[in-house]
Amino acid sequence: QVRLVETGGGLVQAGGSLRLACAASGIAVAFNAIGWIRQAPGKERKLVARMGRSGEIVYADSVKGRFTISRTANTNTMYLQMNSLEPEDTAVYYCLVESATSDRSYWGQGIQVTVSS
Repeated sequence: QVRLVETGGGLVQAGGSLRLACAASGIAVAFNAIGWIRQAPGKERKLVARMGRSGEIVYADSVKGRFTISRTANTNTMYLQMNSLEPEDTAVYYCLVESATSDRSYWGQGIQVTVSS
């Protein structure tokens, strides 16, 4: 059974930093594509960052230079380091793992990030 558990969200002032973590079980983050998605109030879900199986990375234009996606094989955890946060970054953030073997995608439960101005 695949399980993704997110931690690290919360309330931060504009200009501050947060680090989201997503601990995976039942699937290896190191061998599958991973991503972070966010959904702001009243808006659609949008891709924030994605790392392919081979390590290639794509960021949304709005977070380039501020956010960094990474993963650690030994703890089977993926991360999103968020710096220079802006009120526009306020959203529920979801981690995502795309299984290469089953063509399924697995989602975390979502975690709130709120950036005050």
